[in-house]
Amino acid sequence: MSKQVNSEKLPVLHTVAEVRAWRQTQRKENKSVGYVATMGALHAGHLSLVDAAAAQCDSVIVSIFVNPAQFAPHEDLDQYPRTLPEDVNKLAAACLPSCTCVVFAPSVTEMYPRGITTDRTQQRGTFVEVLGLSEMLEGGTRPHFFRGVATVVAKLFHIIMPDDAFFGQKDVQQCCVLRAMVQDLYFPLVLHVIPTVRDPEDGLALSSRNVYLSPEQRSRAPTFYRGLCRARDLFDSGVVSREKLISVVKEEAAKGGLDIEYISLSSPEDLSELETVGSSGAVLSGAWRMGTTRLIDNILVGFKF
Repeated sequence: MSKQVNSEKLPVLHTVAEVRAWRQTQRKENKSVGYVATMGALHAGHLSLVDAAAAQCDSVIVSIFVNPAQFAPHEDLDQYPRTLPEDVNKLAAACLPSCTCVVFAPSVTEMYPRGITTDRTQQRGTFVEVLGLSEMLEGGTRPHFFRGVATVVAKLFHIIMPDDAFFGQKDVQQCCVLRAMVQDLYFPLVLHVIPTVRDPEDGLALSSRNVYLSPEQRSRAPTFYRGLCRARDLFDSGVVSREKLISVVKEEAAKGGLDIEYISLSSPEDLSELETVGSSGAVLSGAWRMGTTRLIDNILVGFKF
């Protein structure tokens, strides 16, 4: 038996026409609109974005859409968790009574009327690319990813027309890519980056993919964050050398037996690799695998979004 969506407390919109009609109502009532983009499987990290939006805006709209364009044919699109009823009920429980909250849960056809395949060479229609930033870091191993992210977020911005949009720092490169897109395409909105929400016991960044970890993998996964914290402590003590900051992350990751893909010390502006941390600060980030599960994390040193 399927679980019921709490639609009385939290309307669920499925079409572009429904969202535009809702947005027109907010405009007539002179209400500001905050937007949170998700792919569902909501956890406390997502809800922190909703809280931030509700604290600043009169109304909040949360999109729940597993976007095929940001997956490659060999990635986990079919396995990605789809938990719409549970997600809507979490949002209904979390949304402040003083703030109007709705969900936009479109179909793939609604978002990609020409159709969509994960094979980029076979894709047809209109796509958005943020060149330069998209090729750095995550783009090295997932060259399709940020094209898919930029495309779907541009569509959602056009559909929803929010005043403010809220994204999590855990996906720091995504934040940089979208910030550039907002500037380059003159989207009339403010993009906010909200600090990563972590497990209070061991600091592991909350992620929808954490559910794939075995208990043994889950116990080792936080060693990367411990390395990031050691590096931040070094920076705070005056160390700005790439080699020294990255070496302590590697040391901690080795203790956990993590299969590291990369560790980066990069510029907040263009994500180019840095040899030393200058006055503009840096992003210290990385990706690693635990079995078949790929995780990412980062900290900011010397700057804030």
